[in-house]
Amino acid sequence: MIRTFGFGKDSEVYFNFNLNSLRDHNFQWYWIDFDNPSEPEIEILRKSFDFHPLSIEDCIYSLNKPKVDYYEGYSFLILNALKSDTLDPTEISLFIAQNYIISFHAESLGEIDEAWERVTGDRSKWDIGPIFAAYQIFDKIVDQFFPAVNIIEDKLDGFDSKLDNKSIHKLLDKVFQIRGDLLKIRRIVSSMGDLLYRILNSARLPDFKDHKIYFSDINDHLLKLSDMIESSREITSDLRDSYLSINSNRMNTNMMVLTVITTIFIPLSFVAGIYGMNFEYMPELKWKYGYFIVLGIMTLIGISMFLWFKRKGWFDT
Repeated sequence: MIRTFGFGKDSEVYFNFNLNSLRDHNFQWYWIDFDNPSEPEIEILRKSFDFHPLSIEDCIYSLNKPKVDYYEGYSFLILNALKSDTLDPTEISLFIAQNYIISFHAESLGEIDEAWERVTGDRSKWDIGPIFAAYQIFDKIVDQFFPAVNIIEDKLDGFDSKLDNKSIHKLLDKVFQIRGDLLKIRRIVSSMGDLLYRILNSARLPDFKDHKIYFSDINDHLLKLSDMIESSREITSDLRDSYLSINSNRMNTNMMVLTVITTIFIPLSFVAGIYGMNFEYMPELKWKYGYFIVLGIMTLIGISMFLWFKRKGWFDT
């Protein structure tokens, strides 16, 4: 789908105009959005605009990290939005010049839809030009990072209450899964922060520098996200160490109990082994009550050792 918006020099507004008659309109600036375009629509991008083949190739074929390239007459930007279900990046390409902005994304994105509604609905900012649309796209993309990070924080808040209900191994698996999710988000946030830093400090993008206050606000949001992510990573590290320590302590306790039980049965096994030998002339072999006396002695030894170990606290868990 291709949607278009244009603001004329006569202050007229144009929607869904024909790209073939683009040069017939007297625009102050315009925005063309290629939303999940078909092959014929991609051909329009190739043929209707005098873009460098390398920027077209980066736009269509490859998944790149956020970056900015400078070409004659325009700048080419790649942004990364966040897929809420998988936390993987999805690419948004922007072609920006003084009088136009062209966005391209292979998937329909709610961030772009929100930015489109904001731009087309706020007439007071139309005089700013394409930078207003670029700011809204950046802002909506970054805003969508917060719900993902907040969901992870909510998961971490509920971990302490789950300790008695689930095994340590399952909890550790969830902790490592959360750490993996945080790593995905951190990569995108970090690369977007680097891109924004390059844009704000580039001498080849004067329009961005003229409206630095808007993009500095987005940069503040990215810094806050970085702090939230690092804080969550520290919590997962503490949880991991705590669970490993608890698991190790439980294992040591279990091994101690098994060792004590084994120790109790060692003398009993010794006595049973002696009387299990098939010799004819053994002491007390012909006693009438010898079998019961030996069983009593073995029981007394077992109970005595159990009580002694219990007193020492070796059965405490």
